[in-house]
Amino acid sequence: MARKKIFLLMTVPFLLIFFLFDTVPLLTGFVYSLTNSKGFGSFNFIGFDNYIRLFTDGSVLSSYLFTFKFAIVTTIAVNILGLALALLLNSNLKFKTFFRGVYFFPYILGGLIVGYIFNYIFTFIIPSFGRSIGWNFLSSSILGSTSHAWIGIVITVAWQSIAFNVLIYISGLQTIPEDIYEAAKMDGSSSWNTFWRLTFPLLAPFFTINLVVSMRNFLMVFDQIMSLTAGGPASATTSISMLIYQKGLNGNQFGYQSANSVIYFIIIVIISVLQLKVLNKREVQL
Repeated sequence: MARKKIFLLMTVPFLLIFFLFDTVPLLTGFVYSLTNSKGFGSFNFIGFDNYIRLFTDGSVLSSYLFTFKFAIVTTIAVNILGLALALLLNSNLKFKTFFRGVYFFPYILGGLIVGYIFNYIFTFIIPSFGRSIGWNFLSSSILGSTSHAWIGIVITVAWQSIAFNVLIYISGLQTIPEDIYEAAKMDGSSSWNTFWRLTFPLLAPFFTINLVVSMRNFLMVFDQIMSLTAGGPASATTSISMLIYQKGLNGNQFGYQSANSVIYFIIIVIISVLQLKVLNKREVQL
């Protein structure tokens, strides 16, 4: 009985905190999504009109297109580079402990800070270098181009986020027994064959974690975009989170963007669940 009381004392406070700061705001947001609220003053309930309007709103659809393009490209880049770095840092490399610390350092910095640093690099340092060597394609800021600004955001976010993926992959690599590699070497297996047939399948659970977490985080990208482009130029890099922030809080569309938030939340949950099902099924097959 005493053990049960201790268990309740340990879990109930956290459940209450989760309910107050997660469930209540979610339910409140859903209620506001059914209104024409501007974020202040009176409002009326309009049912599901906001949800219907979302599917014909060009700005909303373009923000979803940009967000998914960005999330998919960045997830692929971060996981490929993260796995490559993890393999390097898990090898017999000198000072590898030092390099692990160096690679993880960007992850502890705030997204806004990293964004402002790269904003300065893309706006002043790279164009100055490009002009000095006569390369026209580097002489202007990539962040000012409607067609290329998203690449600058991918580079910035990937540079900061890759540390988490490296850490997870290194943890996975250290769970693989050395005996397996010794046996593969005795059988004459090449380095690539050993990686593809042994290392990668054994890293499947860690690959699943990285893929799901990366995709979810990149779908919710906000800080780096805020400090790099603020959604510009010409709304070319406006993510869903940025659109909800700009229009919901500053554009008198609180109810409308609350509906967008609800749809956004449902989409992220569906994508995460599908990823887990597909990747877990792949783990079983491996």
